[in-house]
Amino acid sequence: MAERRSPTIRRRRLGAELRRQREAAGITIESVAEQLECSASKVSRIETGHTTATPRDVRDMLRIYGVVGVESDELVQIAREARQKGWWHPYSTVLVGAYVGLEAAASSIRAYEQQVVPGLLETEEYASAMIRAARPDFTTEQVAQRVRVRLGRQSLLTQDDSVDLWVVLDEAVVSRPVGGDTVMCGQLKRLLEVAELPNVTLQILPFEVGAHAGMDGTFSILSFPEPSDPDVVYAENATGGLFLEKSDELQKYSFIFDHIRAAAISPEESIAHIAKLAEEPLWKWRPRSSPWT
Repeated sequence: MAERRSPTIRRRRLGAELRRQREAAGITIESVAEQLECSASKVSRIETGHTTATPRDVRDMLRIYGVVGVESDELVQIAREARQKGWWHPYSTVLVGAYVGLEAAASSIRAYEQQVVPGLLETEEYASAMIRAARPDFTTEQVAQRVRVRLGRQSLLTQDDSVDLWVVLDEAVVSRPVGGDTVMCGQLKRLLEVAELPNVTLQILPFEVGAHAGMDGTFSILSFPEPSDPDVVYAENATGGLFLEKSDELQKYSFIFDHIRAAAISPEESIAHIAKLAEEPLWKWRPRSSPWT
């Protein structure tokens, strides 16, 4: 399978290799920073993939580590590729660019969502209604920009090297009428269509389960085709999200996801439930004036 060209994953891979080479040479970050006449924090951020290194930075660092020739040339080339702009760059002010870059390179995504349909599965109308409700301060153009980005990301599900997506949705996601009856019914039908793709698995976590392993919040686990690229967890919060990459963090979220999908109803039952909701919406069973008991 041809690797998707993501500057984000190249930057991350380059940083990991530079760190490996530095440690193999027995050189400290402080020593590298002194020789490069820069801050230790810059070297550290390059190694963690949070800062883009220039080809000259990479060449100078490798010279310090005693790495020359073909190996050096290959890493310098990766540095050049990592500086290219992803398709999402013009929209960097309205999304977490680092997440979209990792998503674009992922071979599989496991996700749990508590409140809304994930962006990869949203219809245009649902996305627009959801963003307007969540961000009433946004202008019409800002809403439109976010919707365009979400629709652009969805090609990952149908392109030749499509991502494998396994999503567990809390029942609240399919029970709340975002955008009204017509929009929500259209979104439910979209879920039914996407669930037919061989690379998509969809499950519902029903209310009757009660408390469960995913109570702390929404998250995604991204895996990549290259063994040298470790998994990443993206845990969402009100300010955007948090990237987690430590081994114990990855194990924790994999453990949580396994428990969530085990508690959820099967993919076949989930599809049947969504189809029933599309015909008999749950939100119509209780009129707004009815008391909740």
